[in-house]
Amino acid sequence: MLDIADELRRWADEGREFAVATVVAVGGSAPRPPGAALAVDRAGTVIGSVSGGCVEGAVYELCAQALQDGESVVERFGYSDDDAFAVGLTCGGVIDILVTPVGVGTPDRPVHVAALAAAAAGETAALVRVARGPDDLLGRTLLVRPDGAYEGGLGGAPVLDRTAAAEARALLDAGRTGTVEVSEDGAHCPGGLTLLVESSVPPPRMIVFGAVDFAAALVRAGKFLGYHVTLCDARAVFATPQRFPEADEVVVDWPHRYLERTGTDARTVLCVLTHDAKFDVPVLVRALRMPVAFVGAMGSRRTHEDRDRRLRDAGLTDAELAQLHSPIGLDLGARTPEETALSIAAEIVATRRGGTGAPLRGAHTPIHHDTVAA
Repeated sequence: MLDIADELRRWADEGREFAVATVVAVGGSAPRPPGAALAVDRAGTVIGSVSGGCVEGAVYELCAQALQDGESVVERFGYSDDDAFAVGLTCGGVIDILVTPVGVGTPDRPVHVAALAAAAAGETAALVRVARGPDDLLGRTLLVRPDGAYEGGLGGAPVLDRTAAAEARALLDAGRTGTVEVSEDGAHCPGGLTLLVESSVPPPRMIVFGAVDFAAALVRAGKFLGYHVTLCDARAVFATPQRFPEADEVVVDWPHRYLERTGTDARTVLCVLTHDAKFDVPVLVRALRMPVAFVGAMGSRRTHEDRDRRLRDAGLTDAELAQLHSPIGLDLGARTPEETALSIAAEIVATRRGGTGAPLRGAHTPIHHDTVAA
């Protein structure tokens, strides 16, 4: 539900009652990942999506029923060859949906509201809900902060809340949403309780080095993919907010110097488009020794060969150079800045999700590489 936190927080501030349907687990070619949500208020207004359209009508009815009776429920949707007209996923996948009412008088509403406020404000927090277990615990909620403090409760023994908070912190540190299984006494026990942990973390960073036309298009693509995008160039005449209005920030500094002082993590994407050895070699020497998600550099194959030689002369090892995506981008035959940005963005997604970059037509690889069996 945190993926639609902005709108849900507004609903909560207005005193609306609503029910939230959240994807708990997926299997096969399900269209939306765990944590994806759809919400329905008392007036029948709908926001969000859990399936890209396949089962939205049935989920809407489940939300309406949850608002009426005040009970949480888990429902599984999948494709049945025996009944092709049954409500299910035509793509052949399976999804488990947790439907939780958030009425004015429900005991967990304050926790939900606090979680929505944190997510809408870009704060780091995790929302834990019982997604499978006894009926009296289903949907019970815990909000966990980065320091381990938590509010709310899952309705079991106190040790259950402490265990859930510890598990949530682990997923929060990784910026992941997923499920864990524990028993009511807090021990790890497959077949006991299933907890859905939704992590709300600040958006990942994309840092684009080089104030060129290709960078302007890549900044737009990065924003479209949900990154917090920084444009950095040492030339003040080119690195201006007017030239890069979509960037979250424009920094005038030498790329390597800025990279040394700014914050990065394992989700950070670094794209070097400077085309100039005096800029790109120093920043790449530092970038390829950092634990980031992606490092790519633009240039022709001749430029790549010259850059590779310079980086080896600077002391980079074969293992470090193997992390460099150069020339950056997938082979789309791109020519315009927009096409080139699409090529780069596609490689970033493929690297993040484990895709091959090959056409899906005729392939036998999974369409969704990072799904977990429901």
